[in-house]
Amino acid sequence: MPTTEGVTVADGSDKCACSSGSDSETPRFPDRQSRSSRQARRAAAASLIGTTIEFYDFFIYGLAASLVFASRFFPSFSPVAGTLASLSTFLVGFLARPVGAVLFGHFGDRIGRKRLLVVSLVTAGGATFVTGLLPTYSSIGAAAPALLVLCRIIQGVGLGGEWGGAVLMAVEHAPPNRRIVYGSLPQLGNPAGLVLATAITLLCSSLISREQFQAWGWRIPFLLSITLVVAGLIVRLCLRESPAFDRVRESRQLVRFPLGALVRGHPRALVAGTLAVTASPAVGLLLAVYLIPYGQQILRFSPTAMLLLSGMFGITFFLGILVSARVSEHRGVRPLTVLGLVSMVVWAIPFFLLFDSRSYPAALIAYAVSGLTVGTVNGPQATLLAELFPVHVRYSGASVAFQISSVLGGALTPIASTALLAAGGGNGLAVAVWVIGISLTSLVSFTCLRLGGGVEPGEERTAELRSLT
Repeated sequence: MPTTEGVTVADGSDKCACSSGSDSETPRFPDRQSRSSRQARRAAAASLIGTTIEFYDFFIYGLAASLVFASRFFPSFSPVAGTLASLSTFLVGFLARPVGAVLFGHFGDRIGRKRLLVVSLVTAGGATFVTGLLPTYSSIGAAAPALLVLCRIIQGVGLGGEWGGAVLMAVEHAPPNRRIVYGSLPQLGNPAGLVLATAITLLCSSLISREQFQAWGWRIPFLLSITLVVAGLIVRLCLRESPAFDRVRESRQLVRFPLGALVRGHPRALVAGTLAVTASPAVGLLLAVYLIPYGQQILRFSPTAMLLLSGMFGITFFLGILVSARVSEHRGVRPLTVLGLVSMVVWAIPFFLLFDSRSYPAALIAYAVSGLTVGTVNGPQATLLAELFPVHVRYSGASVAFQISSVLGGALTPIASTALLAAGGGNGLAVAVWVIGISLTSLVSFTCLRLGGGVEPGEERTAELRSLT
């Protein structure tokens, strides 16, 4: 089968490219354009809803691993060892996410985006629901943590395929001058899922006693996820296939093995793109999940206080994405991404100075500012990754790059932070070294990217939009 290589935007623009057609032109077929606009909005809404559900599932597990699973599934361990064991089950999901990216990416580039989005939602959502039904160690012994790990693997595979498909449905349906904003909507699912997961966990833990929450209350957030999955399925089943994929399929440009074509034809974009987006999941997960035990055990903040900090991070993370995406649409991807990564480097030490002060108002400020820095990086990130790769390998390329970056950031961060905390005698400033190092790695990798290098004929920005870069 013939393949199509990426077309570089002629002016070297650092903005993500958009599909052709000027907004100033009178539409030749207004009814068709109106239907296209409605479909674009529907695709964007479905992407936001879907990723919110998936990240809700993801963070519910992370919060439970930090707060509950040590006593429910690893009671024979010491408190510290039990926490590490429960968090290790959280990390297993990260290792499964690249598997999901490869699997869903292959079929997403072969048979289409829409079908795979439905499968990914059912896979991850079903695993989350079943987790809420699992018997604990006291009931079935060692089989309980084994089943927990299995559910986590299935959830990770589903999430590995979810993000890429959601991003492509939003970006490839988007109007010419709104691709960055539309591409940011799946990104909003990350903080939205975090805030929702935190709020429901906080509500459950507030309405019942600590003992009741530890015994059975932790199951409620997992079981509630089924209602979100049903709502997401209703929306997604009404979507049409991506027009960009339809063009490639009709022109017979699909490839038999998308992953092989990706690795052979676009190694630089894959490696540099992966490293460029590694810092945001690393820092985001550090604050939202991995610092919860540290805040409780070392700084003596209550579980409720740590959940509120996590929620504050999620809110400002959400706002940072909104603002960054809108500004990037006019100013370009490069300035906002560089600003966000530099801010993460600069804020690393002040964050831990404020957090380690054990002053709760200072900790709130630390988390709020961190959410803005991570959100600034995330605003244009989805469209940036999508447009690094041509349509026929785009699902595979965007998914694999994003999920490997999540493994690097999510799996290495608890290991690095634990080792640095031990070396620094429990001083959080030691972890700032990791944040600075991984943020600088992403910054250097980002400068090596040829932005918009995967844009194909029919997807270029209009002359008016190119003139803004």
